[in-house]
Amino acid sequence: MNGALLAVLTLPGVERSAPLARSFLRDTLVPGHLTERDETLDDMALVVDELVGNAIRHAASGQGGKVTIALSREAGTFRVEVTDDGAGGARPAPHPRPEGESGRGLHIVAALASRWGHHADGPRTLVWAEFPSRRPGARPQ
Repeated sequence: MNGALLAVLTLPGVERSAPLARSFLRDTLVPGHLTERDETLDDMALVVDELVGNAIRHAASGQGGKVTIALSREAGTFRVEVTDDGAGGARPAPHPRPEGESGRGLHIVAALASRWGHHADGPRTLVWAEFPSRRPGARPQ
């Protein structure tokens, strides 16, 4: 992770952790970095929800494991990272049919983030997404 680490939270791999992850994001970024009405905050919250949900549904995190969320800020960019307990070597990939009733999560991530990706962290998978931030030193509105 590059830039200034803002906060890290590890949660159990259960469905009720998704709203906790969104609250963690908002509590970390408001009011010091973004305002409650900032569109970037809404986009980041939706992406965190998708990534945490994927970690719980598709990885060992949802089978008694955990999921870790890290937030950082670098010149002009916020970065969110979600690390799961691994999925037996499987890695995240957008569903081939985004018009289906499920499988649209990574398409949403790609549409909202300026960049996103993933990499192996041993048996675990770290998925990251970046979002533009105001210039350093700008005061929240």
